[in-house]
Amino acid sequence: MSPPPEEAGFLPLAQLSMLVAQLMELGYRCLGPVAENGAIVMRELATPDALPRGLQAAQAPGRYRLQQDPQRRYFAWANGPQAIKPHLFAPRESLWRAQRDEQGRLRFMAVAPPAPMLALIGVRACDLAALALQDAHFLQGDQPDSHYARRREQLFLVAVQCAEPASTCFCASTGDGPTPSAGYDIALAELADGFVAAAGSRKGVALLNTLNLPPASAQQLAAARQQGQAAAAGQTRSLPGRTLRNVLMSRLEHPQWDEVATRCLACGNCTAVCPTCFCHAEMDEPALNGQASEHVRMWDSCFGASHGHLHGFDVRPDIRSRYRQWLTHKLATWHDQYGRSGCVGCGRCIAWCPAEIDLTAEAAVLAGERERP
Repeated sequence: MSPPPEEAGFLPLAQLSMLVAQLMELGYRCLGPVAENGAIVMRELATPDALPRGLQAAQAPGRYRLQQDPQRRYFAWANGPQAIKPHLFAPRESLWRAQRDEQGRLRFMAVAPPAPMLALIGVRACDLAALALQDAHFLQGDQPDSHYARRREQLFLVAVQCAEPASTCFCASTGDGPTPSAGYDIALAELADGFVAAAGSRKGVALLNTLNLPPASAQQLAAARQQGQAAAAGQTRSLPGRTLRNVLMSRLEHPQWDEVATRCLACGNCTAVCPTCFCHAEMDEPALNGQASEHVRMWDSCFGASHGHLHGFDVRPDIRSRYRQWLTHKLATWHDQYGRSGCVGCGRCIAWCPAEIDLTAEAAVLAGERERP
């Protein structure tokens, strides 16, 4: 965690609900991890003490199964299918509306999206890195996305250190985890009897001040640091480098693209769960009476046939070209756009791929570090 160690406090386990209660008193809707439909997802907490204990998830290529943590920790899970993305870049929303007035003339009206004050409790370091990339896409430049910006201003982030990375995690190799280093309001490292708590923003400082926490001891700080180092060392997957741009762009005709195309279903699961993907489609939905129309934006995927359709032809007519587009954009040409890879090592695309395709394995073959199967 980035603040100086002397500024970190210690939050006893019994007082975690007090932190949630303070956020609720400030007007935040608090979202935390819950088990739903066989996965850990973020849902609104009804009361300050509603955070569950003992949730864990075993993950592998094409596999995600809930299980119990014998130590009954609050945050002993790596991640679920959700990230921060759906709370800022809505899966579906209206951007503007057109409507006829009494004289039959069209009037165009902006649509202000709902933007409640949200506090997300249990955010991971990989998702904070993904948020920074989403911010770069939606907020920088001459025309920031007003819908995204409106929600972003209302967000409070309580990050947690990953002590139990999944077998699909590889954030250590991308430099994005498992310990939060930036982008949070409060960061927690869970120990047996409580949390090392550090503020990363003025809002976070103000909230922690209301709790009057004692300073974290040298032993507690060392335990949190060692826990993060052990989690990083325990990751079994990695990318073959942080800058794969030149390698991948020089191998656009590599036979591995044909091989992976025989397995890929082009279902788009990887792009749906990816915390950095931002492809979308826009369409007009007219009312049946012809008097109004909504201009709608919704998530899309570069694996869909319509995504690469131009007038009269499809620039990516097959699964081979669509998978190649996704992987080379994510790991290569994002460096041109954002100065880094678009992958933060969360491993969601591996766990939620029904064909069990492993991005790290594909990248290793393409980079010449692994033999073709």
